Amino acid sequence: MDRIRSAITWRGGKTDDYQYADVTGWWRSPELLRDIGALLGEAVPGSPTAVLGLESRGYLLGVALALQLGVGFVEVRKNPESETDDDAWVQQTTPPDYRDRNLRLGVKRKLLKSGDRVVLVDDWVDTGSQALATQKIVERTGATWLGALTVVDALDSHSVRRELNLRSLVHVRDL
Repeated sequence: MDRIRSAITWRGGKTDDYQYADVTGWWRSPELLRDIGALLGEAVPGSPTAVLGLESRGYLLGVALALQLGVGFVEVRKNPESETDDDAWVQQTTPPDYRDRNLRLGVKRKLLKSGDRVVLVDDWVDTGSQALATQKIVERTGATWLGALTVVDALDSHSVRRELNLRSLVHVRDL
């Protein structure tokens, strides 16, 4: 976990209203990226048939985790442009996120089947809004939600953590 912590750069200063974590150092180290994928793999609940990843950093971690597990990967897109796409989409609007935005998330219907058992992965969970919306998408397809995985858990709500069956590598208070 020390390598995860040390690869984060905090942006913003004491005079800024908002500080944020720049986690791009995770992607630069092939060893750390491999190890994060392996550690997430050890935390996976059940036996998934697919890994879902939230755009955009969830794509990186999702592919790494899917390779670890030997299963496929499914993109969860933000504000998908389904009107210009011949594929059917399953979409859901999120509750307010950490920026107080409501996003529209979508998954191509053909990629998520009713017999699938899925986990969602993302780099950082703050409010859980995107994971909750993705969970609803999974339920609407008839697939089974096994849980969510994240590198950093910054949730304040224990009930959301339980509802998502969220597992993390580190809690934000430990950064």
